[in-house]
Amino acid sequence: MTVSTADKRATFRKLHERGCFVLPNPFDVGSAKALQHLGFKAIASTSAGFAWSIGKADNRVTVDEVLAHLAALAAGVDIPVNADFEGGFAHEPEGVAANVTRAVATGIAGLSIEDSTGDKANPLYARELAIARIVAARRAIDAAGGDVLLTGRCEAYLWGQPDLKLVIDRLTAYAEAGADCLYAPGIKTREEIEAVVKAVAPKPVNLLIGASGLSREQAEALGVRRISVGGSLARVAWAGFMRAAREMAEQGTFAELAGGYGGGELNKLFGSS
Repeated sequence: MTVSTADKRATFRKLHERGCFVLPNPFDVGSAKALQHLGFKAIASTSAGFAWSIGKADNRVTVDEVLAHLAALAAGVDIPVNADFEGGFAHEPEGVAANVTRAVATGIAGLSIEDSTGDKANPLYARELAIARIVAARRAIDAAGGDVLLTGRCEAYLWGQPDLKLVIDRLTAYAEAGADCLYAPGIKTREEIEAVVKAVAPKPVNLLIGASGLSREQAEALGVRRISVGGSLARVAWAGFMRAAREMAEQGTFAELAGGYGGGELNKLFGSS
């Protein structure tokens, strides 16, 4: 039986109430279905992983492409989907609001809005504009009546500004502006994580973790509610593909193909989904 969008959204909110859950990032419908099959309770899109899957660089996809992707993910699984909605695909709050309204209509359970501009010379939106963009997203969600969970992201660490004081100032402002969850990709040390968790409490914090990061249990002990992996799963998939393709191209041999996942297993997985 298909799970309703309202039920997915209610489930997603409940996941943020206590404990710590992993929110893995598929890059297409097939990988989303596989993650559901493995028992994950929710998933999140990845802007980078999706871009690579259609032959584009990260941050080079259009809002229409992303909306179609989100609709396909939401329709393809019975678990909540959180959208990596980049910067809302607009600079001004009015544009962010319009695009968030369209995103809500895809059936997603949550979405995030970043404060990065894409301009290396001025990587973050001015504080007041960044806050206004979160306010606009919140109002758009509320007006749509969909109860979509809003995550406010401070991108300072990813853009060469590892200033914890700045990050905490912005995240607390985003929380006050209506963000339900807060996220500062790039923070890694226990001290940084604990400081962010304490600053925005009782609102939940999302933590980006890579291959050498904390375990789920360690992150939970620091107060983290949600863990995502960004484009890491997509990069792992691409690593296997490129190793095998490079071997064929450069050596004319096919040994890497022996490590492929079983076709019969994939057919069973997707046949039952």
